[in-house]
Amino acid sequence: MDALLIVDVQNDFCPGGALEVPQGDQIVPTINDLSATFDVVLQTQDWHPAGHSSFASSHDGKEPFETTEMPYGTQVLWPDHCIQDSSGADFHPDLNTDPSQLIVRKGFRRNIDSYSAFYENDDETATGLTGYLKQRNIDTLYTVGLATDFCVKWSVLDGLKEGFEVHVVEDAVKGIDIEDSVSEAWTEMLDAGAQKVSSKQLLS
Repeated sequence: MDALLIVDVQNDFCPGGALEVPQGDQIVPTINDLSATFDVVLQTQDWHPAGHSSFASSHDGKEPFETTEMPYGTQVLWPDHCIQDSSGADFHPDLNTDPSQLIVRKGFRRNIDSYSAFYENDDETATGLTGYLKQRNIDTLYTVGLATDFCVKWSVLDGLKEGFEVHVVEDAVKGIDIEDSVSEAWTEMLDAGAQKVSSKQLLS
């Protein structure tokens, strides 16, 4: 059984947001079209407490996009974004969330970041998504959303590790693109076994 996985289509990741993905809002109509064709639609939502450890503002002398070492490895430091109950954490107003049957909130533990829909950045703390999918006999995911080079990529890689067939809809994802990170993300995802598809293929 197939499911559409919509990753982090939130105001702070769209133009004008705190951690803007260039043209991130342009994929919303395509995602809405796809949502209407799937029996199962799932979403993730970045959901940080104020003062989260992944924010550059939580580290003296650090600027956004620098890195620091955490107990679980190297962490990119971000502008404050997707703070719980803020408008920035809300889904983009044009995104049709009515078809969504599950919202996986991530990054709500203050001391660990979470890119993936399946695991936090320690690769050990599970979100519970794997069990949910298996209970519903879902074996194939079509992934869309933001950002290609971070939360989409890690969700795809972890989904493959968990044994799911994973497709990435190339015209329904957008990336931040730090030093060619979008191209590198595509290489990583495809090398790991993900399949690239277009919305036209799915909607035809």
